[in-house]
Amino acid sequence: MPTSKRSLKVGTALIVPAQQQKIFKGLVALHSKCKVEIFKSIPGNAGDRQDGLLWYKDTGQHVNGEFSMAVVQANNLLEDQSQIESGSLSLQDSVGPYGTFIGIYDGHGGPETSRFINEHLFQNLKRFTSEHQSMSVEVIRKAFQATEEGFLSVVTKQWPTKPQIAAVGSCCLVGVICNGTLYIANLGDSRAVLGRLVKSTGEVLSIQLSAEHNVSIESVRQEMQSLHPDDSQIVVLKHNVWRVKGLIQISRSIGDVYLKKAEFNREPLYAKFRLREPFGKPILSSDPAISVHQLQPHDQFIIFASDGLWEHLSNQGAVDIVQNHPRNGIARRLVKTALQEAAKKREMRYSDLKKIDRGVRRHFHDDISVAVVFLDSNLVHRASSVKSPNISVKGGGISLPTKTTTT
Repeated sequence: MPTSKRSLKVGTALIVPAQQQKIFKGLVALHSKCKVEIFKSIPGNAGDRQDGLLWYKDTGQHVNGEFSMAVVQANNLLEDQSQIESGSLSLQDSVGPYGTFIGIYDGHGGPETSRFINEHLFQNLKRFTSEHQSMSVEVIRKAFQATEEGFLSVVTKQWPTKPQIAAVGSCCLVGVICNGTLYIANLGDSRAVLGRLVKSTGEVLSIQLSAEHNVSIESVRQEMQSLHPDDSQIVVLKHNVWRVKGLIQISRSIGDVYLKKAEFNREPLYAKFRLREPFGKPILSSDPAISVHQLQPHDQFIIFASDGLWEHLSNQGAVDIVQNHPRNGIARRLVKTALQEAAKKREMRYSDLKKIDRGVRRHFHDDISVAVVFLDSNLVHRASSVKSPNISVKGGGISLPTKTTTT
């Protein structure tokens, strides 16, 4: 059964593989009759396609090379959001700097937080880039902070009528390529993996660029215990899965306000989210881990993906797929390979898995978002002051600003 940010249940019982075979055998036929178009195409957004629960854009051009994107939905409401923005990274299109922004936002508890990030994080980044007149770690950190504060404002306003929004959150993985430099910022357990050519052997090796914040990792559990030395229950093993306060696997996120501010951890929030003991300081953090990499001519591509992909593919396995197949449609190929692995783990055919509709599909795999960004060394290392057209693509066909060129 796929692990999730929170426990996945039907009624009150956890589903086990033997039960799945009985329950879903009949549901496959039922749901295959109910074809619902999940993603809506955007007029003029040339090259994006839908195939059932799969959205994809097989190829596109960004400032630093080519890219490919794909998203497959498993949840009843798509909780993953993703985007590629290329061109001006500031509010003044004529000034720059110019580069490429990649975002993968893996939501949990609902789609509200990931959608909010998709609408506001890049705009916040552009605002701070304009203020500082350059790209930097500080600019990215401020953009994350402003996005977190913006969503807190939404929760505060909606709390009286929609208190459960306090328990909605999202992982947030961002890459920014500017002037030959790659910035990686991350909250949660999405992952960025670089494919680097080894000239002496011709191999392309995988290098993980992002630090993950999932308490299944021992060092993350130790970090949480050191930050909360007086709380012996800060990390709990529940149903063979490590969880913060027995509730959530990740230690950093945007949103999840119920574990950051005590005033939102009370009635009328559902009892399953309320802690017995009051807390004085935030349990989860919204401070991203940020790393800076000087791109080299032998750096071939970067794979950005939510953890739904990495549950089924290793870093090197994903890099090998990208290296050994045509660029066109490579993100879709990665998603399809992950789905084939998910089907194999359930001892079922991929063709049968595809017939299962959203919601029920979540018992077999998570929402998966993938962006593969290829690096043309001639374009990567040109000055960030070289003006480039603005390009905006959002995974799943989310509406785009009217002034932005779509691809």
